[in-house]
Amino acid sequence: MKTLVTGGTGFLGRKLVERLLAEGREVSVLARRSDRALAERGVRWINASLEDAAAVRASCAGMETVFHVAAKVGVWGRYEDFYRTNVLGTDAIVQGCRDNGVTALVYTSTPSVVYNGRDLAGADETLPLTTDCPSAYPLTKAIAEKNVLAATSENLRTIALRPHLIWGVGDPHLVPRILARARAGRLRIVGDGRNSVDMVHVDNVVDAHLLAEKTLRASATATAGRAYFITNGEPVLLWDWINQLLCGLGEPPIAKKISLSAASKIGAVCEALWRCLPLRGEPPMTRFVAAELAKDHWFNIEAARRDLSYFPRVSMAEGTTALIEHLKGPI
Repeated sequence: MKTLVTGGTGFLGRKLVERLLAEGREVSVLARRSDRALAERGVRWINASLEDAAAVRASCAGMETVFHVAAKVGVWGRYEDFYRTNVLGTDAIVQGCRDNGVTALVYTSTPSVVYNGRDLAGADETLPLTTDCPSAYPLTKAIAEKNVLAATSENLRTIALRPHLIWGVGDPHLVPRILARARAGRLRIVGDGRNSVDMVHVDNVVDAHLLAEKTLRASATATAGRAYFITNGEPVLLWDWINQLLCGLGEPPIAKKISLSAASKIGAVCEALWRCLPLRGEPPMTRFVAAELAKDHWFNIEAARRDLSYFPRVSMAEGTTALIEHLKGPI
């Protein structure tokens, strides 16, 4: 079965490509840069950006399934840049699927598409998509998800998955950023430190993508045109989990706190400075990040269990132990 994976060199995308290759699938990857190791395993490379609409549409030729994983990710940046990649790039994928007779499209979305500035405790898929968020990423991903699901038809079945805080061995984003800030003395507990957060191990996310494809290919499916939260199903106290990681690595735990109100004010000031001055990178704090670090964010995955037969294989305890041992390195 010919399969296209966009963003196949990223953390999740690469893990998905490796699983598809292990299953004997014929895999093509659309990414800005090729990966020699994967190329040597038979991956066909399409070197292009999501901003190249013609190349994106053409990449779908001959494919039976498209896993659209690639996106512009971040908590800060110009709305226009996020829109160009996340919305227009996704629209080009959808059109490419239509033009080339692709029958299954699995879209990697994010739970932040339902951001509302409040605690999300046991939230499910009935929450409306966000239209008011201080970060361009959730706003543009929400538009893209809506467009993907609206594209479902008799000829093209689509599904959106919303994995929350993907982590595991090899994660180049979440855990390295936490460790770098902690070691630099720049990490503070935001709020009272008792907020519950869902996370999901990368291997479980790969499982979910393959299960989603399987349901789309079923002769009768109720999953087409729907979105699903994907987590480990084991909410953790965020700051306890971060300190577990730090202590496991012999690092001092985070004890200093800052109120959500203070962090939000600092975030607003930082955003104003980054808008007005030629400052590089992301601000050290934003209003969106302050809310994410202080509020509950855990989700009901009953729909994924029922419709996709999704049951996380790698537990939080198992994955955390493996991650700590990996980060410790050889003894």
